[in-house]
Amino acid sequence: MTALAVVNCRQLVTLAGPARPRVRQELRELSIIEHGAMLIRNGVIDRVGPQTTLTSQFPSDCEVLDAGNRVVLPGFVDAHTHPVFAGTRVDEFEQRTAGATYEEIAAAGGGIRSTVRKTRAASEDELFQVAKRRAAWFLRSGTTTVEAKSGYGLTLEDELKILRVIRRLNSTGPLRYVATFLGAHEVPDEYRGRASEYMNLVIDQMLPCVRREQLAEYCDVFCEPSAFDVSCSRKILEAAKALGFGIRMHADQLTHSGASQLAAELGASTADHLEQIDEADIRALAKAGVQPVLLPASVYCLGRHKYPPARQMIEAGLAIVLATDFNPGSSPTPSISFVLSLASTQMQMTPAEAITATTINAAYSLGRGGQIGSLELGKRADFVMHDCSDYREISYFVGIESALTVYIDGQSVYRRHCDG
Repeated sequence: MTALAVVNCRQLVTLAGPARPRVRQELRELSIIEHGAMLIRNGVIDRVGPQTTLTSQFPSDCEVLDAGNRVVLPGFVDAHTHPVFAGTRVDEFEQRTAGATYEEIAAAGGGIRSTVRKTRAASEDELFQVAKRRAAWFLRSGTTTVEAKSGYGLTLEDELKILRVIRRLNSTGPLRYVATFLGAHEVPDEYRGRASEYMNLVIDQMLPCVRREQLAEYCDVFCEPSAFDVSCSRKILEAAKALGFGIRMHADQLTHSGASQLAAELGASTADHLEQIDEADIRALAKAGVQPVLLPASVYCLGRHKYPPARQMIEAGLAIVLATDFNPGSSPTPSISFVLSLASTQMQMTPAEAITATTINAAYSLGRGGQIGSLELGKRADFVMHDCSDYREISYFVGIESALTVYIDGQSVYRRHCDG
C-alpha cells in the first residue's frame, strides 16, 4: 500500500460539506483547515485534519509532500470546454479588434464553421497531438478534470473522430475528460438553408452511433435562433434523453430565446452562458434544479460587457458553476484563475463563492460530486499546491499561474520551478 502525507499546508481548503451542490451562503463555506495535513493511500484521501492531530497517524514509511506553508486546494473542475480542434482563429481575433462582431464574422463563413473546415481536414492523430499540448495548459492552470465537447466536425465521421480523440486523451494522459456530444453546434456549410435536414442527421445517425460506441455521457445543443432554435433543440435533446444521454445546453448567450426555459422543462444537468436571461428564467432553473454554468471569459474575450447575473442566481438558490469555455473563437483560455478574477470583478462573486463554483459545484454538474471536487475522506486525491498563503490570492493576482504542484489520484502530474 502506497501512502503520501501532505504536510505544512497554510490553508488546506477542503470544501467539505453536504453531499450535494452548494447554494446561497454555503458557497462561501470552504471548510478551511489552517495548518492542515492530509494522508493519501492508493490515490484516495484517507485522513484530513490539523497537522498537530494527524502527524502521529502517518505511516513511518510514507512519502511526504511539504507544502511549505502554502495553500492546498482540490483540483479545479472545468465544466465547459471545447479542447479538440485544428488551427486557430487569430485572423478573426484581429478582425474583431477592427470592429467586426462575432455575428458578422460567423455570417461571412467564419466562426465555428471556420474551425470545422480545419478540423475536418486534420487526422485523428493530428488532433490528438494538438489536444495533448492543450492538456498540459489545463494541468499547469491547476485543472484536473475537464468536460470536453465535440462540435467541430459536424459530419458523422468527423464527430466520431473528435470523440475518439477525447477517449484516447482520457486513457493515455493524466487529465480527466468527461465527453459531451455537440453535433448540434452549428449548421455546417453543406446544410445551409436546410437546418431541419441536418437536425435529422444528428437525431437519426449521430446520436445512436455515439451512444452505441459509448463515446459521450452528455449531449449539448447550441440553442440560438442563428443555430438551433428552441423547437429544433427540443427534438434533439428529447432524442438524446431517450437514448440515455445526460443533457447540457448552450442557452441564452447571444439572444433571449427561451433556451433556459427549455433547459428547465427537460431537466437538463446544466444551462451554460446565460448572459441574456431574466428573472423568470432564473426562477424556472431554480425550480428544476438546473445548474448554471457561467462563462465570463467568453464575454471578456468577445469584448462584451453584459455578464450573466450571478448575484441574482445565487440569491435564488442556484448552484452556480464557473468554467473557462476554452475554445478557438470566443474564449481561447484554459485558465480557471482568470475566470475566478472575472467572477469577482465583473459578477460580484466573492473569492470563496468562485472557488466553490470551480470545484465541488462543477464536479456535481458532471455527476462526479461523490468522487472529486473536495478533499474529503474516500474521495480521489486530486489536489493542487498553490504558490500563495491565502486562497484569495489566486484571483487577486491576475494573470499569474499559481499552481506549483498538481496531483491526480495521489500522483504528481505537474510540477513547476518555484522562484522562491
